Parts: sequence; structure tokens; C-alpha cells
Amino acid sequence: MSSTKIETITDAEWEIMRVVWTKKETTSTEIIEILESKMAWKPSTVKTLLSRLVSKDYLFTRKEGKQFIYQASVQEENAVREARNELLDKICNKKIGGMVYEIIKEKELSYTDIEKLEQLLAEKKKTAPGEVACNCIPGQCQC
Repeated sequence: MSSTKIETITDAEWEIMRVVWTKKETTSTEIIEILESKMAWKPSTVKTLLSRLVSKDYLFTRKEGKQFIYQASVQEENAVREARNELLDKICNKKIGGMVYEIIKEKELSYTDIEKLEQLLAEKKKTAPGEVACNCIPGQCQC
């Protein structure tokens, strides 16, 4: 995958991609079976979402007999990074620390994750500014 911007995908498309990333390659039938307990989608909905993901270059297909096999053309790490950056671009730089704090407070983390975070924070603390500069357009923020 090149370093060009990845097109955004909907929440429904994310559900499909999570299956494809896990399975490495899969069919619409497998996706329908995997998601049927979570999503009340008709097979046509899954096929429409797959078609959109192909047109957005998230998936590529090959035909085996009568079935299409779907594989990811965007790595999960790249899609997650793009989604994260897209969210952070919408938030004032001064509020990102608080958001990270709330995520850590609310989500379950493994012991290893916590150790990595502690090491990273200790390193970042050495060169951290006293205050983060606001990146908002005047009138967009209450800083």
C-alpha cells in the first residue's frame, strides 16, 4: 500500500473488513455466516458492502468457480492509523491528552500494554512542552 490517503469507510464496511482481515481471504457466504449473530443483514447488504469496499480499493477479488474470493488490499494497521489520524485532526491539540487519558481509563489493557505505555510516557515526558499549542481556527475552540 502506498503512502497516499486511504479513503474512509463506514461502520458497516468496518465490520466486513474486520472479518476479511481476520480470515485473510474469504467469501461473501463466510462473511454472512460470521456476522449473522451480530448484524441483521440480508445477503444482498453484505454483497453491496463488499462491492463498495472493492470500489474503494480496500478489497480485491478473484473468482474460483462460482464464488468470489475477497482479500484485503489495505492492511488493518494502515486503516486503523488513517481512522485515528482522521479523528485526531478534528480535535484541538490541547484536548488530545485528555482523550488519551479517558481511553486508557475506560478500556481494558494488558499488563504488557501498560508497561509499554509507561515506558513511552517516561520517554515523552523528557521532552514534553509545558503546554500543547492549540491548532484550531479562531472561533472553533474554547482554549
